[in-house]
Amino acid sequence: MQRWRGLEDIPEDWGRSVVTIGSYDGVHRGHQLIIGRAVDRARELGVPAVVVTFDPHPSEVVRPGSHPPLLAPHHRRAELMAGLGVDAVLVLPFTEEFSKLSPADFVVKVLVDRLHARTVVEGPNFRFGHRAAGTVETLAELGRTYDYDVMVVDLFERGEAGGGEPFSSTLTRRLVAEGDVMGAAEVLGRPHRVEGVVVRGAQRGREMGYPTANVETLPHTAIPADGVYAGWLVVEDESMPAAISVGTNPQFEGTERTVEAYAIDRVDLDLYGLHVAVDFLAYIRGQERFDTLEGLLERMAEDVRVAKELLG
Repeated sequence: MQRWRGLEDIPEDWGRSVVTIGSYDGVHRGHQLIIGRAVDRARELGVPAVVVTFDPHPSEVVRPGSHPPLLAPHHRRAELMAGLGVDAVLVLPFTEEFSKLSPADFVVKVLVDRLHARTVVEGPNFRFGHRAAGTVETLAELGRTYDYDVMVVDLFERGEAGGGEPFSSTLTRRLVAEGDVMGAAEVLGRPHRVEGVVVRGAQRGREMGYPTANVETLPHTAIPADGVYAGWLVVEDESMPAAISVGTNPQFEGTERTVEAYAIDRVDLDLYGLHVAVDFLAYIRGQERFDTLEGLLERMAEDVRVAKELLG
């Protein structure tokens, strides 16, 4: 899969393509449906499928300080999109100048002049251009002028338990923030993942027999609510069952929020400086402070037992 940053990275001889545009944070099941339709249409026409996305998130430029928690960094989104059959991902630097493009100028500059769109595939709520003035109807109207057609794909909805809410990044962020990682996984189609570099912490876990990987998470990462979870610590291609702690460590008067993963029954790991991922499967309990260290150790042993059971 080709990856481009900016319009200037697109090959000069690029031909017609099928395009879908969006932030696509998380590449959740609604996104997967739209991207899948774009790939299917591209295969039907015998042309490449291209995803256009933005960095930073448009809201950070339009309303500074409002950057939403991110469900997946760009490299992870690209991996997921490649798995769906996408041929190229174009990341457009979203600047103040770019944000002022009218819908028509955006279509000409991106879809017509550079990507030579044959079909554009979007969800029903897609908005684009200055002040989000463009809609799928605008897109279709411009398509009649510039020789592309538009496919509109309805988003999946959750089942009864979710109240019939359409799958969305907003919904996923809320579920993650509430610690409902199983609900988030339902929307994502996979466990929610947090990534970062393993850094040295206070090393109390090692002293207590539970050495943890203290993950310095990437900026703006959507981190689950404070508590203990079952999941996996992913190092390169190896996924290890893990008990995961999120919070400030009130037992030791901590103030900084951290994500720490204990790879169950692995005390031989040296992960400092490595980029790792933590996949969250299930919530076990909330963050607590215990009267004694013995009480904490007993509860940690129980957490590991429960995590083992949940992870099978």
